[in-house]
Amino acid sequence: MKSAKSEDIDDTSAPLIEHLAELRTRLIWSVLAFVVAMVLCYFVWNPIFDFLTQPICYALEKRSQTCGLILLKLQEGFFVAMRIAFFGGFVLAFPVVGYQLWRFVAPGLYRSEKNALLPFLVASPIMFICGAAFAYYIILPWAFDFFLGFQQGPLALPDDPAGAAGAAAQATATAEQPWAGIVFQGSVEEYLTLTTKFILAFGLSFQLPVALTLMGKAGLVSSEGLASVRRYAIVVILVLAAMVTPPDVISQIVLFSVIYGLYEISIFLVRRIERKRELEE
Repeated sequence: MKSAKSEDIDDTSAPLIEHLAELRTRLIWSVLAFVVAMVLCYFVWNPIFDFLTQPICYALEKRSQTCGLILLKLQEGFFVAMRIAFFGGFVLAFPVVGYQLWRFVAPGLYRSEKNALLPFLVASPIMFICGAAFAYYIILPWAFDFFLGFQQGPLALPDDPAGAAGAAAQATATAEQPWAGIVFQGSVEEYLTLTTKFILAFGLSFQLPVALTLMGKAGLVSSEGLASVRRYAIVVILVLAAMVTPPDVISQIVLFSVIYGLYEISIFLVRRIERKRELEE
């Protein structure tokens, strides 16, 4: 029995100081990967910004409006570049950080435990990308189209030479209307903050099935237990949605619906694991 266990596990007697040294090494590699990715993204922040502004540009193009954002502060352009670099560094370094975490915990796992954990490590970045893509391609265009629908009057900026003639004609035609014109003139930093919050929020929320299924695989949670605390989970999800989204009800409802749906999917996956375990026993 002892010889079999010694073959299955890589290290069982490493002193505490070696574990701390290993943890320090993995943290250094993770921070280094993040810094390198952040520097790379800083030098290409313009293409990344162009990519992030595609949803708002598409929504404005549908209304025949010019796609343009403004700088409200002198230093706002620099902070925008740094925010993009930080955001890109986090996304690019995410697989490296996950790999370093795996390298730290793998020596203390049996081979069967490694085989059970490895699919979840592969699924984690895939689910993050799925969540980010869901926010970028589905949620953001729908949200921007909804918010821009509250514009009224001449849909051209006062200093837009291309749309000046059309705006003047439209203003003349609507001169007798009793309401003021409302046109979108967004801040670069505010738009970027909104967009990155949505992408990160949905990317991280898509980790919920991975985390709960892994906990169910380890026996830490059960499908019956998750179902019994559903009412408390709803409250926690509502609070989380209110914290990570902008202060508008539509965004919070959308994120709540997605996370709660993932919670129900997690219960289904944990129940499947329990049934498979019962059949094996």
